Amino acid sequence: MTYDLFIGDRTFSSWSLRGWLMLEKFGLPYRTTLIGLYSGTMADDMAPLAPARLVPTLRLPDGTVMSETVAMAETLHERHPEAAMWPADAAARATARWLMAEMAVGFSALRTACPMQLSHVNEGFAVSEAVAADLQRIEALWAHARGFAGDGPWLFGAYSLADAFYAPVCARIVGYDLPVGAFARDYCEATLSDPAFQAWRAEGLKITYDPMPYNMGGPTRDWPV
Repeated sequence: MTYDLFIGDRTFSSWSLRGWLMLEKFGLPYRTTLIGLYSGTMADDMAPLAPARLVPTLRLPDGTVMSETVAMAETLHERHPEAAMWPADAAARATARWLMAEMAVGFSALRTACPMQLSHVNEGFAVSEAVAADLQRIEALWAHARGFAGDGPWLFGAYSLADAFYAPVCARIVGYDLPVGAFARDYCEATLSDPAFQAWRAEGLKITYDPMPYNMGGPTRDWPV
């Protein structure tokens, strides 16, 4: 029983990262196929998966095709209750679902101003009031989640689907050197140092781009080790 996950370029596709972490972090069997977001082949690559039109797209072992990461998350949880993809505690589980849903529909200012890129750190990024408001909201949600946490570095102690959804947020915070408090910074560092995240980034860096997507035109420094 193997899932087929269709993803965009790892260095830039934040939603693909979320979909991949759902499978990788919970030990589910899968194969990945790269869709050409930047090579001009996306429409042709996605045609056999219609009516899905965006990455990530997941094909279940029975051939069912589905897209949208919230739907994918709940389907995988339903199919693999033993994987403990949500917190065991009912209140924590409800809160984790809330955080995941807010991530899926919110923080448009942060997403627009700071596209995910895993190549380098942009220095001197000017934070708008809208981006600052998104960051403030994210920090409030993360602090609220930690009220349900036991031992462990993740939002609810043990790794959950909520952490998969917020991994690209951590990449944005680090990749644009955004101003956040100590707890948020520590959580971002835990996310970026996780072996799964590092494996994803390393695979993405095997592909070079000319020109580089999302070039902000300012000074940069190396991505933190």
